[in-house]
Amino acid sequence: MTLPVGAAAPAFTARDTNGNLVKLSDFAGKPLVLYFYPKDDTPGCTKEACSFRDSYSEFRNKNVAILGVSRDDEVSHQQFAQKFSLPFPLLADTDGAITKAYDVEKGEKAKRVTYIIDGIGKISQVYEGDNLNTETHGPDILAALY
Repeated sequence: MTLPVGAAAPAFTARDTNGNLVKLSDFAGKPLVLYFYPKDDTPGCTKEACSFRDSYSEFRNKNVAILGVSRDDEVSHQQFAQKFSLPFPLLADTDGAITKAYDVEKGEKAKRVTYIIDGIGKISQVYEGDNLNTETHGPDILAALY
C-alpha cells in the first residue's frame, strides 16, 4: 500500500544521473514530482519519462521539480537520459532504500507510483494504477496542480 496523502514524505539521499548527491531537503519550499518506475528504457517507463520531458518547461515555469526513481544504477540512468534527452534527474536507488521508504517495492523493482510532495514535505497527491496513464502523465499532473 502506498503512502497516504497528508503523510510526511520520507527523507532520502541518493546519487542522480550525473553522480550528484540529491536529498529531499534540496526541494524545500517548492513542489516536487517524485515518480517511481520499474526499469530504464522499457516501453511504459520510456513513455512516462518522455511525457515528463515534453512538459518539462511548463513544470520549470511553475517552479515544480521532477525526480525519477528506479532501482537501476547511475550508468543505466545516464544511458536512458541521454537516449531520450531527459532534462530532469533520475535517482539510482540500487539498494532499494527509497523504494522501500515510499512503500513502492515490487520484488527487485519499483512499482509505478508518483508522489506529489508539497513545499513543506507532505504528500499532497498520489498517482498509481488506473489514475496513471504513462503517455499523458506529465500533462495530467500539470492539470491537477494548476
